[in-house]
Formats: sequence, C-alpha cells, structure tokens
Amino acid sequence: MKQHISTRPDSADGLPVPQRYFAILTVILGLTISVLDGAIANVALPTIAVDLQASAAKSIWIVNAYQIAIVTSLLSLSFIGDMIGYRRVYQYGLVLFTCTSLFCALSTSLEMLTLARVLQGLGGAALMSVNTALIRLIWPQRLLGAGMGINSFVVAVSSAAGPTLAAAVLSVASWKWLFLINIPVGIVALILAVKYLPANPPSAIRPRFDIPSALMNALTFGLLVIALSSFAQGQSWTIVGAELAALLIIGTLFVRRQLTMPVPLLPVDLLRIPVFALSMCTSVCSFTAQMLALVALPFYLQGALGRSEVEAGLLLTPWPLATMVMAPLAGLLIGRIHGGLLGSAGMSIMAVGLFALAMLPASPTDGDIIWRMALCGAGFGLFQSPNNHTIVSSAPPHRSGGASGMLGTARLLGQSAGAALVALLFNLFTTNGSHYCLLLAGGFALTAVVVSGLRATRHVARP
Repeated sequence: MKQHISTRPDSADGLPVPQRYFAILTVILGLTISVLDGAIANVALPTIAVDLQASAAKSIWIVNAYQIAIVTSLLSLSFIGDMIGYRRVYQYGLVLFTCTSLFCALSTSLEMLTLARVLQGLGGAALMSVNTALIRLIWPQRLLGAGMGINSFVVAVSSAAGPTLAAAVLSVASWKWLFLINIPVGIVALILAVKYLPANPPSAIRPRFDIPSALMNALTFGLLVIALSSFAQGQSWTIVGAELAALLIIGTLFVRRQLTMPVPLLPVDLLRIPVFALSMCTSVCSFTAQMLALVALPFYLQGALGRSEVEAGLLLTPWPLATMVMAPLAGLLIGRIHGGLLGSAGMSIMAVGLFALAMLPASPTDGDIIWRMALCGAGFGLFQSPNNHTIVSSAPPHRSGGASGMLGTARLLGQSAGAALVALLFNLFTTNGSHYCLLLAGGFALTAVVVSGLRATRHVARP
C-alpha cells in the first residue's frame, strides 16, 4: 500500500506528528537564512567594497537593494500566498533565494552583486511573507503561542548570530562564502518543503491579483524606504522633499484604490479589526525603539566609553540572548494571560532598560551595562511572541497571508524609521546623540505600552 503524507492541515489541530516537526524545521531553515542574509552583509561591506573596487558610499546599495526588494514585494507575495497557497510561495522563494545566493557569490562587480541582491531580496520576501501564515497551519490551535515563540526565538538567534558568523567566515575565507553557505541549507529546506509543508485549507473566497495595486504598493513602500535612506545619508532637502511628495501622491492613490477592492492587497480590511490595527501600531513602535537603541549603542560604547569593537559586540550580546530565552517562555503564556497585558508588560520592561541605559554613569562597569541590555532584550522577547500571535490569530484564516505580510512590513518600517531617527539625532546633537537616541527609544517603548494596553479591552474576533 502506497504511503502518503497528507498536506492538508486540520483546521483545529494543525499537522500530525511527525509531519509537524519536519514542517517546523522547514520554516526555521528558510527564516534563518533570510534573516541572516540581512545581517551578515553589513559586517562584510568594507571587505566587499575593497574586493569589487567600489566606494564605501556605493557599497551601501548591497544592503539597500536587499531591503528595498523585500519591503516592496512583501505584501504582494503574501497576497499571492492567499491565492495559490503559502506552501507554493515558500517553495518558489527557497528556489529563488538559493539560486541567487550562488549569483551573489559569483558576482564580479558592484552592479552585478546589487542586481543579485535585488533578486535574493525577492526570494527572502517570499519566505518572510508567508512564514507566520504557515505556522498557523502547522501548529495546533492550542499550541500556536508556542509556535510564535519559536518563530521569535529563531529571528533573535539569527539576528544575534549574523555578525559573529560573518566575522568567523571572513577570518578564514572569502566574503563569497557568506552567500555560498546558503545553498546547502536552501536545498535541504526545499526538499523538506516539498514533502512536508501543508496546503491552504479550502476557502470559498478566491482573491484576484490586481497588477496596478502591486505596482503602487512597490512604489509607495520603495519611496518610503528611499526617502528615509536619503534623509539618513544627508541628501539635500530638495531630493528628500521630491521623494516625500511622490510618496504622498502615489500612497494616497494606492490607499484609495485599496478601499474599493473586495480583497485588497494592502489589507485595509484587516486594519478595520481594532485588535489587529492596535497590534500593528504596537509592532511598529517596538521595532522603532529597538533599532534606535541597537544602532546608537555601538557608537556610545566605542565613542563615549572607549570600548573596542570586540568588547562592544560582547556587551551588546545580552540583548538578543535575553530575547532568545524570553520569547519561547512568553509563547507558553499566550492564552493564559491576555496578549495586550503581556505586550504592555514586555514593553514596560524594555522601556525601563532603555531609560536605564540612557542614565548610565560616566564610567560604567561591564555589569552596569550587561543587566540593562538583558532587561531590554527580555522585555522585547516578552512582547514579541504574544503580539505576533495576536496579529496572525485576529485575521480570518483565508487572510493569514495578508496578516503575515503586514507583520513583516511593520518590522521593516519600524527598523527603517529607527535608523533614520538615529541619523537625525546624530546630526542635531553632535556630542550626545546616542543619549538622546536612547531617550527617544524609551519614549517609543512607552507609546507601545499604552497602545498594547488598549488591546486588553478588546477581544480577538474568531472568524
């Protein structure tokens, strides 16, 4: 009798064991390589610039190309996931990401590598756009919180390991190996994805892909990231103003078009769900706070405190380590404590840590810095898993792709805004810029506390 593993999840119980574990491993592998590639390139930029004979300013496009490709395509790919299935989008993403990793490694010029990074970003966006939607199908409903905790754990580990892994690889091999290591991981993940990932549950709603909406979506979010980048790099106000004007015009037309669509690409229908909208706002605030701190702290540790690059890296490590520990534990609390209260508690802890960092003594010990970093990371870990769970579970099942795409978009927008605000504050305050960045980060964390607390009066609508 022929053995066959079902790829259709039960709507209440997720996938059976052991298929569930292999499906989880598939999502973990894809998420790991896509997050890692966003982190390792930053460390390798000076080496790549020298090898490809490019200026430091131009080499920034190696990072920007990847980021812009993701943010401009994330919602379109999540919408396609709702149409043709999250499994198929994920598989295509793995194929594209793996092939373009080889393209990156074989690049011999900055232009060639930039193009490869754009294509790799599209593959990474396919993986990020549907990963939480797949988690909703893979895990039983009663264990979905634990699944979100593992997802947050993987993101934290990958982000933390990125600089260390890049430094380790560059110490023994060429920068090309930063991309070549993706290939065997991608192949294994693809084999597992073909065999174990679940299909979308049957749905009476068949969304139609609207090409003008996709183009306006790409222009809107692309212009937003480019405008923030231009502002951060000190471009003239004429250029920044023109980009913002184009963003305002195209963005307005885009939103107005979405309001007329039965199933919009930009999920304005989901934003009408109060719990979803509040969770999205909380997510943007939290990632803005995190990026403000994590970009400013290395300058503070090395510039103001005179620590070396290695010492600064080690002193930053307690933040992601605490997130790694707390995220799975927070996942276990989902369903026992209201997500809004968990989110408020987590961001309150993070705010205390940020303000404590801003008030460090003039000559702090390592211990003074470490416990504050750990407090920030623990607070963020306590917040992230319940917030992600609320975003995904508050959307109807057939709109899980849209919810997953919005989750990734909120993260990217918060990170982009945080990086731009660091540049602004460094220009305004030439001597104490890092201090004001930490204070502003604490302010965003407190805003997230308030917005998250508003969710405690709301109930997640069960479709």
